[in-house]
Amino acid sequence: MKEKTYPCALTIAGSDSSGGGGIQGGLKTFAALEVHGASVITAITAQNTVGVHDVIPVPPDFVKRQLEVVMEDMTINAAKTGMLYSSEIIDVVSKILGEKDLPVVVDPVMFSKSGYPLLREDAIDTFIKKMIPLATVITPNVPEAERLTGIRIKTIEDSEEAAKALVKMGAKAAVVKGGHLKKDSAVDVLYYDGSFKYYVSERIETPNSHGTGCVFSAAIAAALAKGRSIPEAVRIAKDLITVALK
Repeated sequence: MKEKTYPCALTIAGSDSSGGGGIQGGLKTFAALEVHGASVITAITAQNTVGVHDVIPVPPDFVKRQLEVVMEDMTINAAKTGMLYSSEIIDVVSKILGEKDLPVVVDPVMFSKSGYPLLREDAIDTFIKKMIPLATVITPNVPEAERLTGIRIKTIEDSEEAAKALVKMGAKAAVVKGGHLKKDSAVDVLYYDGSFKYYVSERIETPNSHGTGCVFSAAIAAALAKGRSIPEAVRIAKDLITVALK
């Protein structure tokens, strides 16, 4: 029987003790899309599906060591970042990823659904300066896109403006997710290569949405690791999230 090989994707994120998002959500998503998952843990959280209760960041030198050891041994076909927490961790992650030639999906995890801060306020400028220019795709929700761009988002046109602004800030492509907009359908807006694409799904009313942002960005990274184009990768992620929510 012919041996099957799998591409490898790396998630750089916090540990989610509930298993819904973070490192755990990313690795489950990679496995579901038949990609081998490696991980670098940036923080340990005490959280459940209701909210984050406490955070202990991993020392930056140890984040660096995890990255170095994984990358010296394994061929990483794509990486995604989630919770980075501090300027010091951002410095380490951005320096190492900036030296590699691979797609990077940047999920700007800034606060939990319950409002707990997952990126320190004093680290936001560092994130904008060092992570956005590394992004093959950046995947903010509406509050994150508003915070990063300063644009108030109430309409699809506002999402377009924010996505375009993120690309001007250095990202290759930007997806502004539409889950927070009060519309009948959930519309994600991709700006890439000078044009917009729209990913539309029915709005699914469910309380079981913990970790969806992590899963979405991980699915994009998995698809990019398999050689899919950016628009294809976003479509795969959108379809996966829609099915999962159902």
